[in-house]
Amino acid sequence: MKHAATFRALLLGTALCAGQAHADAALIFDLGGKFDKSFNEAAHNGAQRWKEETGGDYLEIELQSEAQREQALRRFAEAGANPVITMGFAMSTPIKEVAPDYPDTTFVTIDGWVEAPNVRVIGFTEHEGSYLVGMMAAMASKSNTVGFIGGMDIPLIRRFACGYAQGVKAVNPDATVISNMTGVTPTAWNDPVKGSELTKAQISQGADVVYAAAGGTGVGVLQTAADENILSIGVDSNQNHLHSGQVLTSMMKRVDVAVYDALKSGETLEGGYQLLDLAAEGVGYAMDEHNADLVSADMQAQVDAAKASIISGEISVHDYMSDDSCPALTF
Repeated sequence: MKHAATFRALLLGTALCAGQAHADAALIFDLGGKFDKSFNEAAHNGAQRWKEETGGDYLEIELQSEAQREQALRRFAEAGANPVITMGFAMSTPIKEVAPDYPDTTFVTIDGWVEAPNVRVIGFTEHEGSYLVGMMAAMASKSNTVGFIGGMDIPLIRRFACGYAQGVKAVNPDATVISNMTGVTPTAWNDPVKGSELTKAQISQGADVVYAAAGGTGVGVLQTAADENILSIGVDSNQNHLHSGQVLTSMMKRVDVAVYDALKSGETLEGGYQLLDLAAEGVGYAMDEHNADLVSADMQAQVDAAKASIISGEISVHDYMSDDSCPALTF
């Protein structure tokens, strides 16, 4: 195993520095690293599942700085990797610059937006999944005050917050939703100390359920919620197990499925737009042995009924990104 890891490191170095190695695909993790227990880790899990099932391999890099974004894209493309899968909205501008120079390479952006023939854009209806966990938060709350802690203050994270607030208000119109963002730079995704501070501040205002959509920062939110004996809600990956019996649920964003499917398609993957919504099981909520005692059958039935109504169109969850506004929450 040690020799395999060494070989893999050499291969990656060759791909990034000399541009001579060939790989079937490449995966670029966003800042925060592939073991952030959230967004990046979901991508890692999907890639590993593909690797284990097929015996295939892929190149990867965990970005350490903004300057590495374009460099990694170019080096992987020059190395022959196809597709090149990227994580996070911040890859949009680098992909827009790089994609025209490599027309035979398909670039995948998860959470970004690039209009180019060789770019596959994969999006999710985070507001729909957040609506469902918002309902659960309202049903579990005893104080009628719940919280939301986002990572970087961008429209995408406001979409999470807005959907969550709508779900809360659907159950309890008189509930209070406290919302905070961790920061305005990419460091906001990996600041568990700030996440902890914000959690304590929300608890002091009465919050007894806090939803974190903040990447690695959310680890601090969930830890502090557990320490202070309130409930938390995880995001992207199933984080219920991180504090068994204290994480109400996790808003599942199936980044793992998106990455798995992209790797499975390989060089046949084409550009275009793909939406993983509630109907496609692209978002949802997690139930397992770790939160079974927290979610009653009645709670689950109400949430599942709302899920069916959203899919049918009977319930319309407002998307913050459609008009930069939220009827249920003031930013």
